[in-house]
Amino acid sequence: MAEKSAAPPAPERADGWRAGTGVLPGLVLTAAIAGLAYALRLLPVIGVLSPLVIATVVGMTFHNLVGTPAWAIPGVKFALRRILRFAIILLGLQLTFAQVRMIGPIGFGIVAFALFATFFVTRWMGRLMGVDPKLSELIAAGTAICGASAVVATNTVTRGSDEDVAYAVACVTVFGSAAMLLSPVLLPVIGFAPHAYGLWVGASVHEVAQVVAAAFQGGQAAGEFGTVAKLTRVMLLAPLVLGLGFVALRRARGTDAAGKAAPPVPWFVLGFMAMIVVNSFGLVPAEAKPALVQTTTFLLALALGAMGLETDIRKLKAKGWRPLALGAAAWLFIAGLTFGLIDLLGA
Repeated sequence: MAEKSAAPPAPERADGWRAGTGVLPGLVLTAAIAGLAYALRLLPVIGVLSPLVIATVVGMTFHNLVGTPAWAIPGVKFALRRILRFAIILLGLQLTFAQVRMIGPIGFGIVAFALFATFFVTRWMGRLMGVDPKLSELIAAGTAICGASAVVATNTVTRGSDEDVAYAVACVTVFGSAAMLLSPVLLPVIGFAPHAYGLWVGASVHEVAQVVAAAFQGGQAAGEFGTVAKLTRVMLLAPLVLGLGFVALRRARGTDAAGKAAPPVPWFVLGFMAMIVVNSFGLVPAEAKPALVQTTTFLLALALGAMGLETDIRKLKAKGWRPLALGAAAWLFIAGLTFGLIDLLGA
């Protein structure tokens, strides 16, 4: 009897690690993908892309050509949940409430109004165009707030598929890049002063890196003001995502989903807001900030690489052209709305 109760043979225990009993193997794989994304940015042309976008593409390529191994799945899921939330909390350390004061009440009003108008109008246009509501919401968030980071943060409430997230990231990357390239070209035509041009770029272009690249084409003052305007937009990520969480939770009450899989209230966003408070009071040493920015970006790239490892390109193709058209319409809406408001109010 004692022999029958003996421990399993060593090969099974060794295979247990490979079968995904821990998160470490998958985290190593996602970290390697994020590292490769940074390396690829050293190449010509690719360097203009965010490491978040590159990591998504690398993860998708690996999954669809090689396949995500079973032993990596626990670590991939850990990166998509825990590491993603931690990175968004750290994102708050790049923001301060003083930035809102710098753009003034009119500038803040333009940024806030354009953000919420773009979000809700994009969802409405998505319904008219027959785009899946979850995908519409992700495209709306990415266009209205801050590109890929907003897409993955909003998805904690929206609960779209990995293909939805990948498609939304692709949309905001394509049209954000187009906005980045076109904005400086249009500067001589629109005749905006540096302050107004920076506000327009910061209030309408998708990713932070894209705003920096486009805004500084209008000079130092335009670049600095555009960056501040963009970071103010990022700050508004917290109330939007929290609001979506509470609305989803209220809708779930009284239904079968209420006790089973009710949409979550993203409490980690409170951590994001707490970090803004910490940074606003100057509790983060200035010499530590560059390292924090790099760490945050790397962790976001790691999480998006993990998302790529769960994305099936065949499902992306099945979504068709309508979501892409929605992304274009959302971009044109926020660019036109912010331009009109700045011109009208003389901001």
